Amino acid sequence: MSMTAHALPDAPCHLDGRWLPLNQAQVSVLDRGFLFGDGVYEVIPVYGGRLFRFDEHMARLAHSLDAVRIANPHSRDGWLTLLRELVARELAHSGQGDQLAYLQITRGVAPRSHPMPTGLTPTVFAMSQPHQPPGADQRREGVACVTARDFRWERGDIKTTSLLGGVMARQIAADHGAAETILLRDSGHGHGLTVTEGSSSNVWAVLDGALIGVPPSHHTLAGIRIELLRELCEEEGIACHLRPIAESELTIADEILISSAGREVLPVTRLDGEPVGHGALRGKPGPVYARLHAAYERAKLEQSI
Repeated sequence: MSMTAHALPDAPCHLDGRWLPLNQAQVSVLDRGFLFGDGVYEVIPVYGGRLFRFDEHMARLAHSLDAVRIANPHSRDGWLTLLRELVARELAHSGQGDQLAYLQITRGVAPRSHPMPTGLTPTVFAMSQPHQPPGADQRREGVACVTARDFRWERGDIKTTSLLGGVMARQIAADHGAAETILLRDSGHGHGLTVTEGSSSNVWAVLDGALIGVPPSHHTLAGIRIELLRELCEEEGIACHLRPIAESELTIADEILISSAGREVLPVTRLDGEPVGHGALRGKPGPVYARLHAAYERAKLEQSI
């Protein structure tokens, strides 16, 4: 069934200084975000009407804007004011205090030409929607993932709106009835394929009781949950290391996890059709996941503003 404009939600949104219903928001066809995907975005979880790890998201937004040479249209306090009003308007509209706040900045409107024009006014868009965290079934049973070669561009550290690569990667998972695609890249050092990230998540492996994550690089997005899970591991007394994860290590891992704003932290219990883990816990969520999930729930209460 196709969705017409009339079927789009009438939730509140913010576009270039105006508040209006989402189904009435429009941008120029010459906006460079529309023509080139020339823009960046952030997604901030909201719990009980409060923004989760707001300053970390603002730091990543600043990195993305600097990388593509778009001036930040707001200060930290300006973003906080705008997003708090957005959350309050969505709460009044839907009655939901748990939300995902989305903001997007494109370079602006200009005649179509590839080089980056200067002096444009960035297009600023923000919306929020009710957030439904992963359900009890997913947490109890885990999710299935598949692997694929990473065919995306070389600047995965920029949270750009140019997401066709991610869309195609996620469709690989959808075609196999899986929740996520774990992407693998040639390490370039003779060590075979190593994990970069999921199509829209960070990937973790538990080996010998330690949580292993992929170190920062131009190939991977600096997931807000990377530092968060490192902090939670320290609180829980779980060893945590950032280093390359070889494809072969996924097949022998005790546990595999994925993390993102919407999925929080989830156990992967099947990979490419095979159960993850060993012994009695093969194909089931493991103890490291259980401890990190409980710690994550505490962090949601403590780290939201």
